[in-house]
Amino acid sequence: MRYWHPFTEEAIQQIKKDNVTKLVILPLYPQFSISTSGSSIRVLQRIFREDTYFEGLPVSIIESWYQREGYVKSMADLIEKELSSFLKPDEVMIFFSAHGVPVSYVEDSGDPYRDQMEDCISLIMDELKSRGINNPHTLAYQSRVGPVQWLKPYTDEVLVDLGQKGVKSLLAVPVSFVSEHIETLEEIDMEYKHLALESGIENWGRVPALGCTSSFISDLADAVLEALPSASAVSGKTQRNTSEDDLDPLQSVIKFFSGQS
Repeated sequence: MRYWHPFTEEAIQQIKKDNVTKLVILPLYPQFSISTSGSSIRVLQRIFREDTYFEGLPVSIIESWYQREGYVKSMADLIEKELSSFLKPDEVMIFFSAHGVPVSYVEDSGDPYRDQMEDCISLIMDELKSRGINNPHTLAYQSRVGPVQWLKPYTDEVLVDLGQKGVKSLLAVPVSFVSEHIETLEEIDMEYKHLALESGIENWGRVPALGCTSSFISDLADAVLEALPSASAVSGKTQRNTSEDDLDPLQSVIKFFSGQS
């Protein structure tokens, strides 16, 4: 992990200790962003450039996997289950809350995150509709920090607006998180729940993170197996190209792991 044990560097040492001969990189972010998957992969990119163990090692990277059937159905399963806990399930607003990123990432750096997130929501809602679930839904972005503009609409502002418009029942879905942590347990469960109830929403529910849901884990395992045949040798040490790495980090990562850099 980037910010807790086992850290990326610890995992690298374990890979070498285990004499791994083929590697699949699976970021635990369903949608790709240069600030999440991209950032993590760039750490590996740096390590691989500096450590001769990885020179020539076949590597495959799964850039995103939000579109996989197993993920979509697992999310729909959790939503369907939580909807059933409401007195009037058909009247519940499904509220997808995703981690935000600065607008500049999308508009200036070509980050596909927003497009992938919107596509992800569409796939989940299509799956729900195939089950006869036709609830209204909306998407908003949380966790913004600093003075720059982040992707809109913002979760806190949308919650207030929904309450003012008369929405009484709401089911929050943390769509970009696969595990429970401060942004679900504190930001959503405490801050946003309080704001929602204060704004007029009377019935609040929250879909849990996927965690170790068996259908989800099985699908991730399938994704890894499917990625193995496409593993290709990592290129050796190369001089860093600032314009390529900084201005188009997604393409830089793809080129590096496909041996083109």
